[in-house]
Amino acid sequence: MTSGWSRADIPDHRGRIAVVTGASSGIGLETTRALVAAGATVVMACRDEERGRAARSDIDRSTATGEATGEAIVAPLELTDPGSIERFGRWFTTTFGRLDILVNNAGVMACPPSLTTTGVERQWATNHLGHFALTGLLLPAFVDGRARVVTVSSLAATGAEPSRPVRTDLDHYARFPVYRETKLANQVFAAELNHRLAAAGSRSISVAAHPGVTHTNLAAGIAVAPVAAVLRALSRLLAQSAADGALPILRAATDPRVEGGQYYGPAGPRQRRGPPEQVPLVVGASDRSLGRALWHRSMELSGVRYLADR
Repeated sequence: MTSGWSRADIPDHRGRIAVVTGASSGIGLETTRALVAAGATVVMACRDEERGRAARSDIDRSTATGEATGEAIVAPLELTDPGSIERFGRWFTTTFGRLDILVNNAGVMACPPSLTTTGVERQWATNHLGHFALTGLLLPAFVDGRARVVTVSSLAATGAEPSRPVRTDLDHYARFPVYRETKLANQVFAAELNHRLAAAGSRSISVAAHPGVTHTNLAAGIAVAPVAAVLRALSRLLAQSAADGALPILRAATDPRVEGGQYYGPAGPRQRRGPPEQVPLVVGASDRSLGRALWHRSMELSGVRYLADR
């Protein structure tokens, strides 16, 4: 596909319903802003409701003059808490009954070693397992033929070593390698989900995207203050804006020409910045044996079973 795609290319989304996780800041906020401006109703799934409401107010101000302005709705979601995910899924399906776009965007990076109350390493729980469960719980609301799941990965996935699917201990824990593992898992999940949707006869699709090098607050999860400060300073100098970083996600979510199993990122050198275009998945991300192992383990740990092997 040719590059040069921009927000102006987003089709009219009036009447469509989307869910964006991690929508209170960064790429999630900018993705929400653009979808609302295009007319969509967007549920901002946020861990911190107060920050979510502040972000919604910012969106309301920025889209107040738009002719096709949609609506942003804040709802609580803690991806490391199975109960919170279940409550969100039940509330959403009861309130809306249908879903056109799901953007699995929320994430944490390089956290100190920690297990959730369910015994899953925190980066794995947030970046992958919570989104796996959320997708399954929202699956009944997918609009067949129109629904699209976009899972947000990262350049950090390049060079990641496939490990045991979903880490449930802290043995030999290293923050950045584990983060890279979870970002590879995002691509593996997106590819495997697309395979399973197709095998089930669904016309809904799953795609992945990454924002390149983008200035966000993701480094806030790094406990060592001097390191976080340096990363934030470098990010401000070298990275593109969150609005530009959201473009690959927006293209993956809205371009009618997008096909299931594809991956989108910036078109510039080393995919660091630039207009969004289709890019290759990381080597191994579409390996079905890896996908099946991740899927089975994710069902076991989350307790959410869907699109299981026939």
